[in-house]
Amino acid sequence: MLNKLSLKIGLLFFVFILIIETLLYFVLYTNLANERIEEVMDSLLARGNTHSAILEGDFNESTLEHVAIMESESDFAVVITDASGNVIVNSDPIEQEMIDVIVHTDYNQVPQNGKVLEERWPEKKYIATDSPITINDEHQGHVFMFADTNNIKRIVNHLSDQFIVIGLVTVVLTIITVFILSRLITGPLIKMKEATEQLSKGNHKVEMHTDRRDELGELANSISTLSNDLERLKNERNEFLASISHELRTPLTYIKGYADIVSRDDISDEEKNEYIEIIREESDQLTVLVKNLFELAKMDQNKFIIDQKDIVYGELIHLITERVRPALQEKNITFSVRCPNHIIAHVDPERIQQVLLNILDNAKKHTSVGKRISLEVSQNKREIITIISDEGEGIPEEDLPYIFERLYRVEKSRSRLSGGTGLGLAIAKEIVESHGGTIEVKSELGAGTSFIITLQRGEPIEKGPINR
Repeated sequence: MLNKLSLKIGLLFFVFILIIETLLYFVLYTNLANERIEEVMDSLLARGNTHSAILEGDFNESTLEHVAIMESESDFAVVITDASGNVIVNSDPIEQEMIDVIVHTDYNQVPQNGKVLEERWPEKKYIATDSPITINDEHQGHVFMFADTNNIKRIVNHLSDQFIVIGLVTVVLTIITVFILSRLITGPLIKMKEATEQLSKGNHKVEMHTDRRDELGELANSISTLSNDLERLKNERNEFLASISHELRTPLTYIKGYADIVSRDDISDEEKNEYIEIIREESDQLTVLVKNLFELAKMDQNKFIIDQKDIVYGELIHLITERVRPALQEKNITFSVRCPNHIIAHVDPERIQQVLLNILDNAKKHTSVGKRISLEVSQNKREIITIISDEGEGIPEEDLPYIFERLYRVEKSRSRLSGGTGLGLAIAKEIVESHGGTIEVKSELGAGTSFIITLQRGEPIEKGPINR
């Protein structure tokens, strides 16, 4: 139970709040108690000063008796002495503690407005004040006022009882408040914990609905996003495995089927050679598929090596042009190339050649006889821009966002007449982005497709041949 986060947060809050409340109550209690005690002492001194003022106006036996009788009916005691400290009149019996105060009073140190002589109320029975009587600038006597300290102790005890009750109520309210706050904080965390447990069990479809705009709300939204990403990755993985199974099964089925046919004794040599050629083509396609899968695996593990260097980009374009032109001429496709000779690119020539050949091969497959394919290269201050355009069948708008995904084909039937493994554009995108560049596609159904590739410019170099 002690390992629960809600309990830990609650105890932490409670301890800190309790410490703060204790300090505040201590300061408040001390100040209030001192103020009440000072009020009692100031009131006692003021009472003595009043009697002193009356006696200064009429210092006779009648007035003295009147003061004594008046105080005998109150909670206070008055003792009036002459200038030498001899008692003239008193309202209550004089106790030894009163005598000690009167005897030990230094009359020369008492100011005209009086003085508190004894204020140690926790230790003494009485607190005492002295108000001197001065008539015509002559010292005539003193008015000693005494108050039982039990009155002060009752006031302090009453104040203490009030603070204890208020303190207990405050502690209870603090506990309730801390409990509610800790639950409000840990409640969403518990839901997040349960959600992450569902994710670990393979249930990737976890929705966390929260309207919070604080860190917990952001965390909940992050978990929801993670859940959606995991669900999408799960679906993509399943689709990828299904696609790979299909791509591997198709050539293997052809190879096995035609191998069985070739092994028969009743076929002619011409048919046998035809079937052997089909087996060879399927083996080549299977080899390309496996090679592409290995390349994607290297990219995923960051083991795909890109050896960038400054090259004359026009020479690389020339090599690619010479390589693809015969296949395009065979299909009677016009191929136009425009690339300034002075452009220097900072690329891996072998990998960029792979990208351009892949895109040109796709353009050839989807461009009808007699149509046109163009390759244009330009540059700005920072980048080299390569645009490969065709007048082919185009790509439906709904398929454009997905053509760089692995094993994605616009032809949902996966017709073998269209060729390819569905991995070429995914690899091309990875290669271009590994160079720090970008690749985009624009297409209009029935009008053609354009691929726009941006790469980094290089520094001017001496001309040299590009190795094949």
